[in-house]
Amino acid sequence: MLWLYNLVIWASFGLCTFLALRQALHMFQLNSYQDLSYGNYLHTHQKTYWNAKRLVPCALMLLGGMSLDAQPLLFAAGAGLWVLVNRPQKAKKPLVYTPRVKRLLACAVVVTVAWVSLTDYVTTTLLLTGIMLQSGLVVMLGVLYTSVALVLFLYNQHRLVMLYNDLMSPIEKAINNHYIKDARKILASRPDLKVIGITGSYGKTSTKYFLHRLLSTRYNVYMTPGNYNTTLGVTRAVREGLRPTHEIFLCEMGARHVGDIKEVCDLAKPTMGVITSVGPQHLETFGSQKRVLQGKLELAEAVKDKGPVFVNFDSELLRTHDYHQGYISYGINGKDYTMSNLTIDENGSRFSIKDPDGNRQEFSTRLLGHANVQNICGAIAVANYLGIPLSVLAPAVRQLESVPHRLQLIRQTGLTVIDDAYNSNPAGAKNALETLALCRGTRIVITPGLVELGDQELEFNQTLGRQAADCCHHLITVGESDRVDAICKGAREGGLHRDSIHSAATVQQAMELARSLSGDSKMVLLLNDLTDNY
Repeated sequence: MLWLYNLVIWASFGLCTFLALRQALHMFQLNSYQDLSYGNYLHTHQKTYWNAKRLVPCALMLLGGMSLDAQPLLFAAGAGLWVLVNRPQKAKKPLVYTPRVKRLLACAVVVTVAWVSLTDYVTTTLLLTGIMLQSGLVVMLGVLYTSVALVLFLYNQHRLVMLYNDLMSPIEKAINNHYIKDARKILASRPDLKVIGITGSYGKTSTKYFLHRLLSTRYNVYMTPGNYNTTLGVTRAVREGLRPTHEIFLCEMGARHVGDIKEVCDLAKPTMGVITSVGPQHLETFGSQKRVLQGKLELAEAVKDKGPVFVNFDSELLRTHDYHQGYISYGINGKDYTMSNLTIDENGSRFSIKDPDGNRQEFSTRLLGHANVQNICGAIAVANYLGIPLSVLAPAVRQLESVPHRLQLIRQTGLTVIDDAYNSNPAGAKNALETLALCRGTRIVITPGLVELGDQELEFNQTLGRQAADCCHHLITVGESDRVDAICKGAREGGLHRDSIHSAATVQQAMELARSLSGDSKMVLLLNDLTDNY
């Protein structure tokens, strides 16, 4: 009979532990497998792990520890309740069972088996000792020990995932170094390859896409796909996509900490650079905009004495920095490539650019917003520097298409969506709202707010609410959080009536709500769409 009791307990424990571990691995993956970022996530989401959905099932399992006969039944009941109320929900970005996740799972299995074996040994020892001494107290202690040990292990899977990561770190480091060395070898075999590093608090992905399109009118160009902008992302891009026929490699470089750009540069060895902006992005990890600037300038240092670095002089911190190397500025405030005569409306943008030789060219694009124009200007500057005349670039600019989820215009039945789902910074949000303000009809903003802004997060979101009030007829917030409360407060301060401020649990529900609102020619701005770890 004892073996049957154990089978029920171990099976119940195994199922619950797997579900808890799966959820922890999902969040760990969304936080880029970084202990620091994941630790910050746990700190800001304590309510997710200390709530009735987890405490009540565990309490049932612990009650089973009060009686040997009742333990299997109560443990199974607690496990069933856990599975029922903590079953996986549909995720925006589901857990991907990458080789790294599979290795973490394997490590978790080993640690779990070791813990179960230790628990079984201690329990058996206590039970036998109690029987030999004829001590009911020792026997009860043995039964209780099983429940306590297993419940504690189950309940803390969200923290134990960092232990699994630390245990696997030597193996992960060896695997990563192997891939990085292979990528270095590939790049070293291409001394003729022109590598253009592109970074910035915002605008780097759009600039990369636009530059790829413009340079492709003359060169064979390869760019890092999607958001492959970390050292490992660039490593994968090089190993899987770079070919001997490519003449130019556009390498996007992202960063959350000082030193991240330098690490990517040490791998890619850029010969030119583009810095699109410096602003309040990832302040939670950088700490200040001064350190953000320091991080982005690591690209400038890497290309020193190799080639120019193109700098967006419409970004104040970049314009006022004292450069100790050659640079080429662009933008409305640019000295080398100067943009002027800018007009923007709901149908697109028109502007002119003067190059360093004084040549002027008129450009037009169907793309919306000042940010898109800035990024196009940077792409034009680099392409022209590499020998493509402005007159040749003009028709290519007219053919540029929106980068997915970055002020992307999507026409749907009953409304038009300006999809700016990847916008998560204050400057980009302000630009998106100004773009919406240019549109006719009923203007609606859908947003969960801005994140990763450290101690200033609520202040920035309150400002976002005030700015939205000036630009829209309806505001729909997504989710429940302090930042959402700050947005609503700011919107009311900005004069938006309470009846025009709505809330929804998900973006999908917000879109349905937008469809149901009264008004003609609805224009919906989807401003940021957070992943599940927010």
